[in-house]
Amino acid sequence: MANIISDETIEYVSILAKLELSEQEKERARQDLSEMLDYIDRLNELDTSDIEPMSHAFSLCNVFREDVVTNGDGNSDTLFNAPRQKKGGFVVPKTISDESAEPYPKGGNDA
Repeated sequence: MANIISDETIEYVSILAKLELSEQEKERARQDLSEMLDYIDRLNELDTSDIEPMSHAFSLCNVFREDVVTNGDGNSDTLFNAPRQKKGGFVVPKTISDESAEPYPKGGNDA
């Protein structure tokens, strides 16, 4: 079967895809879409009455495992090179503040 794709369909698809196609590209797209629809028509001719419907080509099942921490919390390694830290976390400059505010609070590391 030859599926005929209209100019309006090509224009509509190109708008949906946000593409600006030249006349040559529109003709190529028309041919490609026609070939795809012809292939789908061929597939529709197959007798699939004895085929069980499926959602995937491979049977899928969830594989669950116990969530076990194997490398510790790594907190000391994470904070090792931090310029400032407090109570096990990073101290960072405020991103929204008064222009006169200092980037870091005064004082040393408050670990």
